[in-house]
Amino acid sequence: MDCSMKGIWMLLSLVCFLFLVSSLGETKAAYPTANNGLYIVYMGAAASSNGSLRIQHAQLLRSVLRGKPNAVVHTYKNGFSGFAARLSEAEANSIAKNPRVVSVFPDPLLKLHTTHSWDFLKYQTALKVDSNPNSDSNSSISQGSDTIIGILDTGIWPESESFTDKGMGPVPSRWKGKCMEAADFTSSNCNRKLIGARFYNQEENKAVHQNSARDAIGHGTHVASTAGGSTVEGASYYGLAEGTAKGGSPASRIAMYRVCSDVGCRGSAILAAFDDAIADGVDVLSLSLGAPAMAEPDFSSDPIALGAFHAVERGILVVCSAGNDGPTQGTVSNVAPWIFTVAASTMDRDFESDVVFGSNNKVIKGEGINFSPLKNSAEYPLIHAKATKTSDGDEDEARNCDEIQMDKDKVKGKIVICDSDDGYRPYDKRDAVKNMGGIGAVIIDTLTRSVAENFGGFPTTVISSKDAQDILSYWNSTSKPVATILPTVAITKYKPAPVIAYFSSRGPAFTTNKIIKPDIAAPGVNILAAWIGNDTEEAPEGKQPSPFNVISGTSMSCPHVSGIAATVKSQYPTWSPSAIRSAIMTSATHTNNLGAPITTDSGSIATPHDYGAGEVTTQGPLQPGLVYETSTIDYLYFLCYSRYELSDIKKLSNTIPSNFTCPKEWSDDAISNINYPSIAISNFDGKQSKNVTRTVTNVSGDEKAVFMATMDAPSGLDVKVIPDKLAFTKNNQKLSYQVVFSSAVSPINSHVYGSITWTNGKFSARSPFVVSK
Repeated sequence: MDCSMKGIWMLLSLVCFLFLVSSLGETKAAYPTANNGLYIVYMGAAASSNGSLRIQHAQLLRSVLRGKPNAVVHTYKNGFSGFAARLSEAEANSIAKNPRVVSVFPDPLLKLHTTHSWDFLKYQTALKVDSNPNSDSNSSISQGSDTIIGILDTGIWPESESFTDKGMGPVPSRWKGKCMEAADFTSSNCNRKLIGARFYNQEENKAVHQNSARDAIGHGTHVASTAGGSTVEGASYYGLAEGTAKGGSPASRIAMYRVCSDVGCRGSAILAAFDDAIADGVDVLSLSLGAPAMAEPDFSSDPIALGAFHAVERGILVVCSAGNDGPTQGTVSNVAPWIFTVAASTMDRDFESDVVFGSNNKVIKGEGINFSPLKNSAEYPLIHAKATKTSDGDEDEARNCDEIQMDKDKVKGKIVICDSDDGYRPYDKRDAVKNMGGIGAVIIDTLTRSVAENFGGFPTTVISSKDAQDILSYWNSTSKPVATILPTVAITKYKPAPVIAYFSSRGPAFTTNKIIKPDIAAPGVNILAAWIGNDTEEAPEGKQPSPFNVISGTSMSCPHVSGIAATVKSQYPTWSPSAIRSAIMTSATHTNNLGAPITTDSGSIATPHDYGAGEVTTQGPLQPGLVYETSTIDYLYFLCYSRYELSDIKKLSNTIPSNFTCPKEWSDDAISNINYPSIAISNFDGKQSKNVTRTVTNVSGDEKAVFMATMDAPSGLDVKVIPDKLAFTKNNQKLSYQVVFSSAVSPINSHVYGSITWTNGKFSARSPFVVSK
């Protein structure tokens, strides 16, 4: 899962994703995997809808089972066809040669990649939604009744107040899912809110919670409540961030598919969950998980891309996290054009824990969650970690609070200042100081300063390197330096916000650099949401486990978008997944609460490679005016342009026309013409113009709507929209336009950014573009 930043850091130390990049229809030598001989055999479209396909599937299964009765672990037959089985490499290679098989690849192990956030997003929305039968101008995020959000994650804690079904009507009759029972989970744990719960066995660990939908980690519970949790008044984390908790679509139903354990998320289980979710009848699927930046898998061997393709084809929007491998460019995951990819941003709430030092009690503002028992006045001995070095220790490692290099006698009873240029997280440094008998830790880490890590009852805070100069100067010039660390307080109306989080993975994606990824940004920093009820790890002394927790990651931003998508789906039930995605993207904002452009954590102006179309809003998607619809055929052409074999592409869909064929002549720019809500142009040398075409659908409700185009283009790049006026004569009418990019500068800078906005004075639909050389 793209991991949240506290429990997630813990998971990342356990989870290693080593993923095979396979070609269609063949197996290749893989990175080492922990799959115990488990291979996924992917056969494309669902066999159950086609007699001959069903027979071929059965025949292939029988050949695998012959002499190996327990070889097959999962079968896929609802949304797509295939199975996961324990095979030798020779058997896998043999099966890959079967003409019915699309791909065979080792079972990969993927990793795990709020309350006030909804109020913040509401105030960030400029559009005032009209009151009409399809909208609620007072509380757009309260909509969503009977919309079903499927969550693929670590499971759920059903007793949480966030999953109460008070006031909810009967479960929709179209729901075909189930509530799987286990030793610690019964059918009564499901209700009219939590309508489904499935789990997929993780054989490497026989613990009870591994064979149950119950969440033993917390991640899935947090994600589910963020997307569709019921309203809970008086929610807080031990008094911090107190307020009313609610999900993005509190009236929606939730179905949990537990595909992850404490060792990661198996690809075979992810595919099984997609297969079940398609048959169960979900409307939106939310996946806060994916491959790390080091492995950008081929779509034919990517369980998320494969499952998402079939879900989207059946009208299910699939929302995925972008990953936590930022701020380096080219780190974004889940980049298939049929996936809605979400980056992470901050909001206007800060968890401040201050350092007070010196005889005059000078204050430095720090970040972190701690419940410090220390006095408010500076009276505790202060030391820099480098001064705690053992006689034969390494000073560089000691100053970074490496426990092995520190002298316990020098640390005991003191507040220790730790540097952070060794790659270890603040949580590790806290533990080192605590284990050595220290009474507090001040960690210098500019990068993580904006994210509140949970340090529990041990006084710990993170400060920037700039602010650290004052306390270091004081320590160096004072014979008996003293300090204290104050307990955390929540600060609201913090500015600027939003800011793109440092950890949020960035584009461009190497395999899809002609499509902008990520697509959108949403709050993913310091998000308060439901948690498991037996987590005592970070509870302050004498306190019971908190029913809520504050964590960060693109894992947290993803369900924000899933919740908004469910709201849009409830208001426009016939809209396609791409129409909903378009409505959310084209109504995004790119300004912060200072009225200035959104920035990154470093202070630079954010670009579409950082946040796609911008920061999501809650009301704008309900009245987008125009939408860009991307069809299954568009996605199949994308695979054509990406040089996949036509014979394999045809196996992906049962709805594909029999005469479908890849264009005989096309250029590398063809992908840029996929009808996407954003535009990416590459290989632009300025010597000749580049043209792209887009088609928009009028959903304004005005049969005679007239939209005009405006351009925001960087200096040196000429952008023309032809025509620049779209006059519709009926609702749901489609009209096309061209965008022509040319330049007097040859070549342009590496990447330049701009946007095209269509407006009729009431509604606006903004599309970002990236042009690169």
